[in-house]
Amino acid sequence: MADKSHINLVFIGHVDHGKSTTIGRLLWDTKNLPEEEMRKLEEAAEEAGKESFNFAFAMDSLEEERERGVTIDLAHQKFDTDEYNFTIIDAPGHRDFIKNMITGASQADAGVLVVAADDGIQPQTKEHAYLAKTLGIDQLAVAVNKMDLVDYEEDDFNSIKDEVSQLIQGVGYDPSDIHFVPISSFHGVNVVETEGEMDWYEGPTLAGALDDFEEPEKAIDLPLRVPIQDVYSISGIGAVTVGRVETGEINPGDDITFQPAGVGGEVKTIEMHHEEVDAAEPGDNIGWNTRGVGTDDVKKGDVAGPADNPPMVAETFKAQVIVLNHPNVISEGYTPVFHVNTAQVSCTFEELHSTMNPQTGETLDEDPDYIKQGQAAKVTIRPQQPLVIEENDEIPQMARFAIRDMGQTVGAGQALEVNEK
Repeated sequence: MADKSHINLVFIGHVDHGKSTTIGRLLWDTKNLPEEEMRKLEEAAEEAGKESFNFAFAMDSLEEERERGVTIDLAHQKFDTDEYNFTIIDAPGHRDFIKNMITGASQADAGVLVVAADDGIQPQTKEHAYLAKTLGIDQLAVAVNKMDLVDYEEDDFNSIKDEVSQLIQGVGYDPSDIHFVPISSFHGVNVVETEGEMDWYEGPTLAGALDDFEEPEKAIDLPLRVPIQDVYSISGIGAVTVGRVETGEINPGDDITFQPAGVGGEVKTIEMHHEEVDAAEPGDNIGWNTRGVGTDDVKKGDVAGPADNPPMVAETFKAQVIVLNHPNVISEGYTPVFHVNTAQVSCTFEELHSTMNPQTGETLDEDPDYIKQGQAAKVTIRPQQPLVIEENDEIPQMARFAIRDMGQTVGAGQALEVNEK
């Protein structure tokens, strides 16, 4: 059988709506938890005198073990369905979830929005849906979880479906393209296995909905860009840079440059999943060693690209931003932190050009004095330290950013024009 295509998946939604349990259930029911984990969980359930295996109990014990630091992290879990191999990017549960989601979502090809049937839309549901769209996740499935708490009632499902449809339409998704799947992750209903609880529901299981995603386009024809997540020093090899290939292809022997560090050299070896490979392409998480580049030369946030087509370092850039939440208004001179791929750099709003209604795109104000919550705007941004960012029309994967301040996501956006340093 031909190799299945690969999709990076991010789970989003409000903190208590069951994202972890849904992920755990998907892994469990598709038999993708490592065998020793499966065994550990079954033993834990047995010890607690649970004759029938209690999944939620197992997930709880997994959580506790994780807190004690002795078990797998769900962060980059893999599972497969009939159609695809999936990698779950940045499983939820981290306190920095939004921050992680920003880096996670920028790597994701598709998302699952989890909404609890008994609780409906919460502020985080909105924030995550907005971010997902702004960060370029065009494919979404909606899991209406905890259906057991509303007795698997069709009316409850429909009212959540209507609410969420309105919300996601508001941020730019087309609800008619999206599967809304009623599930109970706790009881394993409709996640992977169909149970007889909801005869009124005609659609696919959650796993079936994931199979309906379209294969992401490989950004292999674009110039190479690899944002750096980490740099390790490995004895006998030297500096190993780690990151995910966003665009293009990288091979041993390539002449590459790291920006804004301004260093470079020839790629010696590339590793993926602890094995040496002779090429890597978009979506691959790799570690590689570059001749003449040491651990002190590069850092997280730098971006690797071809020496003859280096990543763009911005003096200033013109961007479109959306303000998600800000207690006051944003005016010229405001300097929050911009998260661009793996970089985090303070950037100043240098000039406000216009404000728009984000739902319709119509211009509200030319040369406004400020931007307020819920508005979109065209602005000129000046990074306070060297920063790689590309134009959305050229390399969209490298153009997106999120704006953080005061411990929250203030907004998100993309670079339209870059004025190079």
